Formats: sequence, C-alpha cells, structure tokens
Amino acid sequence: MSVRIAIIGAGIMGADHARIVAEDLPGASLQVVCDASQERARKAADEYGAGDVSDDPLATIRRDDVDAILIASPDETHAPLALAAIEAGKPVLCEKPLSQSAKECQEVIEAEVSRGRQFVQLGFMRRFDPSYRDMKAALNDGSLGAAIMMHNFHRNVEAPANFTGRMAITNSAPHEFDVARFVLGADYKAISVFQPAGIDASRTGAPVFMVLETDKGQLVNIEINNNAAYGYDVRGELVGEKGSVFLNAPIHTRQNGRLMSYERYAPDWRPRFAEAYRLQNKAFLNFVRTGEFPPIAADAWDGYCAARVAEAGVEALQKGARVTLARAEKPSLYKH
Repeated sequence: MSVRIAIIGAGIMGADHARIVAEDLPGASLQVVCDASQERARKAADEYGAGDVSDDPLATIRRDDVDAILIASPDETHAPLALAAIEAGKPVLCEKPLSQSAKECQEVIEAEVSRGRQFVQLGFMRRFDPSYRDMKAALNDGSLGAAIMMHNFHRNVEAPANFTGRMAITNSAPHEFDVARFVLGADYKAISVFQPAGIDASRTGAPVFMVLETDKGQLVNIEINNNAAYGYDVRGELVGEKGSVFLNAPIHTRQNGRLMSYERYAPDWRPRFAEAYRLQNKAFLNFVRTGEFPPIAADAWDGYCAARVAEAGVEALQKGARVTLARAEKPSLYKH
C-alpha cells in the first residue's frame, strides 16, 4: 500500500520535497499540499500530481487519508506542527531547525518520550550526503587515527535583507553544528565566536567565525559567510593523527575557454545536496513503513543539541567571550 504524504509549506523547499516524493520515492504518494497561499499550494499540487490542497496545516495533519507529514513551512511553525503530528500519531520529516529555542525543542522531546516512541525525523540532510558519510567512515575504520580537528566553511552568494551575524549562527550554522557532531561522534562543551575587525555585527550578511570544543578534546571551526558573492560553497576537512579527509562536491564538468579552465558554482544549496535530500526522504519513507528510526538520521534530541549550541553562540557573540555549554541528560529513547 502506498504511503500517503502531506507536505506543509509549498515554498522552495516544500516544492523540492513534493518533486522528490512524486518522482523519486516509489511506494509514496503526494496526498496533500498545504500552504497559506492557495495559489502556491495549487501550483505545486498540479505540477507533482497531489490529490488535494489545503491552507489549514492542523486539519491536514489530522486527515484520515494522510499517513505521514513533511514540514517545510516557516521556521517558527516547525515545533508546533511537529507536536500536532505527534498528537495525531503520525511520523513527521521536519525541515531544520526543529526550533531556534532549545526549550521548545525540549517540549517536542517530552511529547515523544510520553508516547514512548519517536515520530520526528529532522532534516539535517548532510548526514546522508555521500562526502560526509565517506568522511565519517574514514574516521570509523581507523585509517585516520584519532580525530583532532574539523574545519568547515559555509558560503552563500548573497544574504537576504537584514540577515545579521546573529542569524548566521541560528539559521545557517546549525547544519555545521549537527554534521560535525555526527561525524565526530562527540558533543560540544564550549563555543567562541569572532567577527573580522571593523565589521558592523548588525549589518546584512556580516560573517562569523566560530571555534567549538568537544567533550572528546577536538576543535571544530566554522566560517559562515553569507555574502561571498561568487557562489554557494560548502567545504570541510577532518584532520586525524594519521591523515585528513577533504569533502568533494559533486561537480560534473570543467569548462575550458578564453585561456581559462574553470568550474561553475551553484547559486544555492540544492544542487550540492540533491542526493542527500533524496536519500534522507527515502529513509523517512522506510521509517514510516517499518516504524524503525533511520540509524543515521537526526532526531528531536539532535534538534535540541543544535539549538542549544546556537543559543550559546549568540551569547558568545554578544559577550565577546567563550561560553560553556552545560551537559544535558539524553533520554533513553534517543540512545540509538
């Protein structure tokens, strides 16, 4: 029997998820597209063959003809809609962040714990990206020796209006917070945040540079530059005692001409992580069918951890000082 999926949010990510469900997930059907804009919902529904449209997310979640929910609506709606899906007893794939508030993430965790099972798979899709998975495999097989450092940078073409350094920490950096924690198998114990001298921290797209310390003694640095101008560019290197591993982006061609050889950068994140999204959504479909949470996927606890370090990062930026993170007790439900 086909798994009937409702997508809430028909913007850039919602439309992309609708395409993946319709074209790349045999055994899944796009049942409903829900969006505050009926016109936008109808456009996605018509393009990808959805059975119905709606502008009421709570009613959509409760429908008897919907088996699972995919949340791609604005960030502030993620936790409330995830809670509604848990209440309805339906698995949910939620775009990151679960919430920018660690307290709100804890409410989702408490709802799952009270039901005695996991419902929420969180959209930290980099865990499914082949380059990051190869990096983690090289660490796990012992060929690198013990991990010492992980370098990361995350650059965008141009920041949206009023996108500040603080927002770079809470909105852009959580992908790095999560994937470095995933690769290293470690948690963070402290964070320091820096900005280049002479930079007005309130201006649009002000870059930030973070240094995180893990509970295993490793150092993780993260550069977020949302006004890099030249293209979307994510890179990383894991440094071990015996060697290192660089990420490779899936660049398929190189052009030659006018005395130059060059590769083109994508304008945003979707081409770089297209395969990661497909594999993530495939894992979610299997979760819905079997009830077994995907072993490498991010869950509500991981969402809480990302929100907690982002909150500490904002504090470190404001104070201009290193901030320690208190250790929280992970519920046994999430010890997979």
